Amino acid sequence: MAMSVPRPLLPARRHVLKAAAGLAGILATGKAPAFAQAQPKKLVIAHIVPSPESGAVALEWLARTMTERSKGEVVVDFHGGTLMTKEIDILNAVKAGNVSMGTPSGAAATIFPEMGVFLVPYLISAYDQSYKLLNGNVGDKLDKIFQQKYGVKVVYFFDYGFRHIWNSKRAINEPRDLRGLKIRTQPSKVFTDTVNGIGAVAVPLGWAEVITAAQQKVIDGADLPVVNMVPLKAYEVSKYYSMTGHNYGSTVVVINLAQWNGLTPAQQKLLLDTGREAQGMVRHATESIDSEASAKALLEPLGMTVNVPDRAPFKKLAEEKVWPAYQKQYAELWDLITAAQG
Repeated sequence: MAMSVPRPLLPARRHVLKAAAGLAGILATGKAPAFAQAQPKKLVIAHIVPSPESGAVALEWLARTMTERSKGEVVVDFHGGTLMTKEIDILNAVKAGNVSMGTPSGAAATIFPEMGVFLVPYLISAYDQSYKLLNGNVGDKLDKIFQQKYGVKVVYFFDYGFRHIWNSKRAINEPRDLRGLKIRTQPSKVFTDTVNGIGAVAVPLGWAEVITAAQQKVIDGADLPVVNMVPLKAYEVSKYYSMTGHNYGSTVVVINLAQWNGLTPAQQKLLLDTGREAQGMVRHATESIDSEASAKALLEPLGMTVNVPDRAPFKKLAEEKVWPAYQKQYAELWDLITAAQG
């Protein structure tokens, strides 16, 4: 009997066997083919300074937590004080899409004039009043305006607390103590109007210039909330911290609208939910130490003198000299804010 000779595999059959072998390999390793793997979406957050500044701490936490919770679908990188050091540069980069997310920090009213109403001196009288407004209808209204007008989406509102004056000359107990003092302000009209209105001389400067300006006696001081006095090292160039509480430092974190729209609905929800937690974190950090006792505990060991003046005379000046123009400018929001006073 003639022996049968095995026939060579047909081409089609060889392809089937190769495919089966490939599938077996995939099942064994649990890895999808490279061409099937979705690339992670990358977001970059820029901030003018690094941790431990309060806004930076929250943004750094947001970046890390968003990356972890999305299981790598969205990779968020935080850069504090390394990409850009000017608030306006960061927000211009966010609007252009060169940076995904950022905050105007204390310069909110410079970049988003609509937020200037929250900075009118002594108009916001309590933290709860602001939280209710910005986490409610007023915040929703601002979010829509920012999307339509600036091409950015609000992730969360936060604040740097009530601003108090630090200087190297003297304690501020009444408005006349401010006469002749050159006090740095954010480069925004509402801040300069405030400082001029309550009796000092406003000197608008970006934060990057402040410590050098104080060292060179270009300014006598500036204003900061308690929470940022130590991280920003203002105690090194000042002696007196007077808790005037003249401005409430409301601000916002935003994301480029096109990049926001590039996220899936689930990723968008995750970002907003994580942002709300970051909001709570920075608000607690700010509010929890905005007191005379905390200010003394933090600053007096560093050589500063802390005092709390009667704010009524300062508020009276603000109401007379600053409020009228802003009440007219922000007529629609003014009544909502005063109605929510706590």
